[in-house]
Amino acid sequence: MATKTDFGPLVADVAEALGGPDNVRSVTHCATRLRFKIKDSDKADLKRVGEIDGVITAINAGGQHQVVIGNDVPLAYQALLDVPGMRAKGIKDGDTEATVDDGDEGSSDKNLLNKFIDLISALFSPIVWALAGIGLGKAGLTLATTIGVLDTESSTYAIFNAMFDGLFYFLPFFLAVTAAKRFKVNQFIAMAIVAALLHPTLEAMVGAEGVTFLGLPLTMMSYSSSVIPVIVGVWLAGYLQRWFEKVLPGAVRNFFTPLLVLLIMVPLVLFTIGPVTIGAANALSAGIGFLFDTVPWLAGAVLGAFWQVFVMFGLHWGLIPVMLNDIATQGFSYIMAPLMAAIFGQVGAAIAVWIRTKNPEVKKVAGPGVLSGFLAGVTEPIIYGVNLPLKYPFYAGAVAGGIGGSIIAVGGNAFDSFVFPSVMAFAATLSIGSFMAQLIGSSVALVLGFVFTIVLFRKGEKEEKVEGSVDKQKSVATPNVAAAVSGTYVPLAEIPDKVFSSGVMGDGFGIVPDNGEVVSPVEGTLIAVQKSGHAYGIRGDNGVEVLVHVGMDTVKMGGKGFEILVARGEHVRAGQPLVKVDLRAIAEAGFDPTTAVIVTNSKKLEGLQVSNVDGHVDAGDVVMRMEA
Repeated sequence: MATKTDFGPLVADVAEALGGPDNVRSVTHCATRLRFKIKDSDKADLKRVGEIDGVITAINAGGQHQVVIGNDVPLAYQALLDVPGMRAKGIKDGDTEATVDDGDEGSSDKNLLNKFIDLISALFSPIVWALAGIGLGKAGLTLATTIGVLDTESSTYAIFNAMFDGLFYFLPFFLAVTAAKRFKVNQFIAMAIVAALLHPTLEAMVGAEGVTFLGLPLTMMSYSSSVIPVIVGVWLAGYLQRWFEKVLPGAVRNFFTPLLVLLIMVPLVLFTIGPVTIGAANALSAGIGFLFDTVPWLAGAVLGAFWQVFVMFGLHWGLIPVMLNDIATQGFSYIMAPLMAAIFGQVGAAIAVWIRTKNPEVKKVAGPGVLSGFLAGVTEPIIYGVNLPLKYPFYAGAVAGGIGGSIIAVGGNAFDSFVFPSVMAFAATLSIGSFMAQLIGSSVALVLGFVFTIVLFRKGEKEEKVEGSVDKQKSVATPNVAAAVSGTYVPLAEIPDKVFSSGVMGDGFGIVPDNGEVVSPVEGTLIAVQKSGHAYGIRGDNGVEVLVHVGMDTVKMGGKGFEILVARGEHVRAGQPLVKVDLRAIAEAGFDPTTAVIVTNSKKLEGLQVSNVDGHVDAGDVVMRMEA
């Protein structure tokens, strides 16, 4: 199996043949090729590039110098960034140099909620494994203290607690790094902003009266474990950084830029995000307190359904002081009891995903995430790594949590100590209200979260089956390849892209689509799914390796008009929808919609030929088959 190291000599030669790193404005990659933007084309020798061992071909098209590598292009791209002088030139697949600022490239066709969810998922995906693994440690520590193996007053417990809680407490630091990458901000500037917000001196001011800055009154909040304030702060910092880098003289730019960004952003966050969050949290706290006094079941439903959302936006900080005060003054807190349903609803949904998903990456996160959520109430791994990215499990868990929370609140249940809601926390619910109601409400949330997610899973499968009813190519051992979209058949040599039409990528065909539903031409596993939605690599169960490339140069659309329906690692049926494409958007952007279906290992499959096809084909019609 090829590795990044194998491509080191190749990409070094490519960079040199293109005039060196100083002649490269930017570079990205799509499904099969490296795409360079060059400053001076006269310094770039494409003929020399095409002769480099490992390069399939090199062309100048669409204003880019395109170097075709094949299916291993991601490894070549990673190796290219290690070439001295190239790291800063790399941009993500689907990004454009003009639109990297807003953190949501290529998704203007999505609604605001989907944009928000996609953004949160992208920022958490690099750290989700750490959250899942360390969450297990936190769950184990909770178990050890519950059964009496560890004393919570011991120094051993304190060290273990710091070990397993540090990531969650200092989560803003980690988000500063991922957000900086997403919003094109210097990561050290981003971390410096967060460091100020988490500094012990500022943390000590939380709740204090008479806090001022430059004579102006300031309301302090805790930013530990926060999500949205950090993301917004880093996003705004990106605009400041780029502006200062543009206007400051070169002699002072490098050290004045971080200084000025910090001087502006820290007070800005403290005076805006902090007070707004605190005001919203206090209003939320007052509203839920009113509901508990007047309509308890509704208060329980709100907490059970929306607690995870409150945490995400930092609004829970308005409720935590109320909980602590209630326990200190009256010995119990009604607000905490329904939170058990909020946790269990999401855990139940994640269990369903873990059982039903065929995506190994999702399954690996869901398993340990379920344990940490169930045993310790640590839901970050399943929220940010499983339920929220998939959307419907998060919704299912929220609805289930609302129902369970309502049952708990009607039972008059309360926590008599401040502990994380989890299976270990049931002991804190024994003395106030109906323990049976607490048990039933929590169990209902767990079961309904599971059932709702299973039902939605089945619904999705049925819809795919109906939409993919053109699945005329059954799962057989014969290496057949079907049409990926309905439309007009185009012979390989007539595909309007030199790389495909020349056959260097493999044998295949094209289709000018007459609708926007693109399906899998074979049954197999998705080994590549481009973030821009324009290309998919499938390793067929029948031995065929297929590239489905939707449109020519549509990578430049950055995902606009492409609704991806699958994920890398997922097993798909022949005829199962891969992506929904807005053909009008492609036309308005000035690109050719011809969809190429290329068998990249056709040289190893002697006898695989295009059938007698002329004119119109339907998605699922067998176009290539093994001839005797």
